Amino acid sequence: MALNLKVNADVVDISSDTPKPQDVFLVDTNVWYWMTYSRASTAGAKVYQVRSYPTYTNNALAANSTIYQSGVSIAELSHIIEKSEREIFNKANPQVSTKEYRHNFPAERANVCLEIDSACKQVLALGESMNVSIDSNMVKSSLARLKTCSVDGYDLFILEAMAASGVTQVITDDGDFATVPGITVFTANRTIVQAAKAQGKLIVR
Repeated sequence: MALNLKVNADVVDISSDTPKPQDVFLVDTNVWYWMTYSRASTAGAKVYQVRSYPTYTNNALAANSTIYQSGVSIAELSHIIEKSEREIFNKANPQVSTKEYRHNFPAERANVCLEIDSACKQVLALGESMNVSIDSNMVKSSLARLKTCSVDGYDLFILEAMAASGVTQVITDDGDFATVPGITVFTANRTIVQAAKAQGKLIVR
């Protein structure tokens, strides 16, 4: 089924955009995953994902743009890497469950920990920390946003962290962010770009 994406954000196609020194970006979890996880391609990432996003983010760093990472993304990244490692393992061992994989295969667990540690250290080295507490007020704001924006739970907290920090630009492949008003989505995702163009939300800088 085709995605019926209502674009409320402004959208920039990173395939034709050049980062600027004054840019302030939040880098979404999926981009950190493709930049830092050594087996992203093996785990099913598309060619444009492992090429376009690392290139654009590294160009932003070279241009002295400000790059932020969120603690929520660190948690999500750790989860996705473990899931990817298990799925790779399951190709040869399809009967092994998540809990069994985590507890019954110490060599695999050690490798998962190494992958997560390496990825998270790279994120911490490349991005400034967006220090926001997930307290009751933030939870209430996130739940209120849930009614108006079609995003998942991780993204709710990332959006609240962005709002609290005054950051409005996000580098992401996730079309859900395109439904959020008041932000600018920097993406290589053709579905988002085409929907934004059709709805008058694609901008060229």
